[in-house]
Amino acid sequence: MTLSEKTSVETLLDDMAEDVVIHQFSGNTAAEAPQAPRRNIPEMMRKIPVTLTLEVGSARVSLQELMSIAPDSVLELDRLAGEPLVIKVNGTPIGRAEVVVAGENYGLKVIDLDGLNLDLMAP
Repeated sequence: MTLSEKTSVETLLDDMAEDVVIHQFSGNTAAEAPQAPRRNIPEMMRKIPVTLTLEVGSARVSLQELMSIAPDSVLELDRLAGEPLVIKVNGTPIGRAEVVVAGENYGLKVIDLDGLNLDLMAP
């Protein structure tokens, strides 16, 4: 990597630095002290990369059953066919979705979202 190339982390940090709000010291009174720069935490958090996954279901098996799984094996999952899938962000459930085809790839159609409001976080 050359010095002129930036990593994605460096780019993210540069973008976060642009969001810093600095309050100027007026100097009117001796009791007034300069404040540390104030950061807009919810705005900065929106730029953090996360992993979004869809969970089809799960199955609990013993180690013996796991060792007997072969290429043609079928395992029954704990979800019904056609039931909405769970949307997870970094392993935490945030909603439900259906699988759709988007061009040549699979996609997701969001049915509902729960607990995905960064604006509620205190700065």
